[in-house]
Amino acid sequence: MSDRIDPRLMREGRRTRGALRASIGLGLVSGWLIIAQAVLLAQIVNRISFHHAQLSAVSPFLWGLAGLFVLRAGLTWAAEITAFRAAAEIKTGLRAELLARLFARGPVGAADEASADVAATMLEGIEALEPYFSRYMPQMALCVAVPLAILALVFPLDLYSGLILLVSGPLVPVFMVFVGYRAEAINQRQWEKLLLMSTHFLDMLQGLTTLKLFGRARDEIEIVARITDDYRRTTMAGLRVAFLTSAVLEFFASVAIALVAVLFGARLLHARIDFYPAFLVLLLAPEYFVPLRGLSVHYHARMTAIAAAKRIFALLDAPVAAPGEAPVPAGELAIACDGLGFAYAGGKVIDGLSALFPAGAITAIVGESGAGKTTLARLLLGFIRPQAGEIRVNGADLAQIAPEEWWKALAWVPQNPRLFAGSIADNLRLGAPGADEAALRAAAARAKALDFIEALPGGFNADVGEAGAKLSGGQIQRLALARAYLKNPRLLILDEATANLDMESEALVLGAIAEVARGRTVIVIAHRLAMAARADQVLVLQDGRVAQAGPPQTLAAQPGPYRELLRAYEGEEALPCAN
Repeated sequence: MSDRIDPRLMREGRRTRGALRASIGLGLVSGWLIIAQAVLLAQIVNRISFHHAQLSAVSPFLWGLAGLFVLRAGLTWAAEITAFRAAAEIKTGLRAELLARLFARGPVGAADEASADVAATMLEGIEALEPYFSRYMPQMALCVAVPLAILALVFPLDLYSGLILLVSGPLVPVFMVFVGYRAEAINQRQWEKLLLMSTHFLDMLQGLTTLKLFGRARDEIEIVARITDDYRRTTMAGLRVAFLTSAVLEFFASVAIALVAVLFGARLLHARIDFYPAFLVLLLAPEYFVPLRGLSVHYHARMTAIAAAKRIFALLDAPVAAPGEAPVPAGELAIACDGLGFAYAGGKVIDGLSALFPAGAITAIVGESGAGKTTLARLLLGFIRPQAGEIRVNGADLAQIAPEEWWKALAWVPQNPRLFAGSIADNLRLGAPGADEAALRAAAARAKALDFIEALPGGFNADVGEAGAKLSGGQIQRLALARAYLKNPRLLILDEATANLDMESEALVLGAIAEVARGRTVIVIAHRLAMAARADQVLVLQDGRVAQAGPPQTLAAQPGPYRELLRAYEGEEALPCAN
């Protein structure tokens, strides 16, 4: 698997090809300057020790050595900064691409992914790629170019030392290949443990109230502790392999350097080699292994990046239907469904459904649970595409209309609207970012929300809390309707907007819907039939098809599924409420 992931990661580096090349180039120059430093230092020691040179005679070499130290420090700093900036740009691009792909999949396609899993991938996963681009990729070039330059200087000075370095150097990458298979498996397991821990922890937080009520909070704490300990053990296993690898590589490097030193010592005792070449080679021998050591250190960054990249590329490779490009037809929107079919993994939900939603009219869709009401709403919203049949908007195929343009033309109020942490005004302006306070007040008044907003401390600047935690269900629904009205859509789709409300809140929301619906096409998924009675037409779904269609008064007067639903609904309403 890593053989396939590695080239894809390399291709991601093309986002900042110039910056990465600059970082590698600066690193190479800095590495080659090490050779110049060693030559100057060997000259200084040789002239002072064996030629009895005065300090003034070697001062140019000393100044040159000091200049090289400063230059190398500057080049190393510049290479680090350039590499990290390049990695940051790659991370930003990947996050944007990943987010765009999730938006392209839509709320239905992305619903298959655990939200904590996706969040961990976008944060920790992409963050894990930084060492790969900023450390590992530049180090790959350094571990080839710098040792070759050192060998090119060492071989003319001493053949034996050159052969020792030439033979011992490749042991480092060869050993890393053998260790890499083990390290890759550990890093993959560590990443899976992290995703499991993130997902479980988020699920626990979301169900905290339920866990407390059923007395299972302590049990859940033990489960989280066990998952955390598993993650710790996996992390320590990876670190153990990394430390053992570094120790073995240090051993190889130390043996090679010691062998070079012993050979020089024996030959210097017998005057078979001069001091200058022997000292210069001994200075260069440790530097020969520095890039190789660096590669071994950052090789584990590669393993971590590959483990994270598997999940990142899995999300990026998720199939997405090619979007249409046509504009939304002008005028009031009339929608026609012809022979629609759609099936989830569990079976077919919509089967040969045909229906007409007249322009400027309110159409209520009713039916028993599982009849296909929500799936039909998703098809009309463009979140999913029909597997059979087609949806036409003023005669144009919905599949050919650009999704962004279609969503601009409509507003959707789901059964459980989403409010984001912030003020009421911020949440309302999601529908119209440039709306002024007068527009906010008008929209709130049409949605029957102005009274309770003005009663809150701060009014439109009042904070709603996380997911609207500071508001009641009816208040959230009315804010969602105000947000929809503020957008001024041509099509309004309401998915069981009153299903979870008490009778008083339902009455207020129904009145708000009647206000917001004026002058536009409205489709209502109705669980309770109070809204259906106010509609211009009702569609009754059974087994994914339209079983009845017509005005609510007509359907209520004739035998059929609508009258059965109506009787069941009236029976529920007649039941006494528990105190």
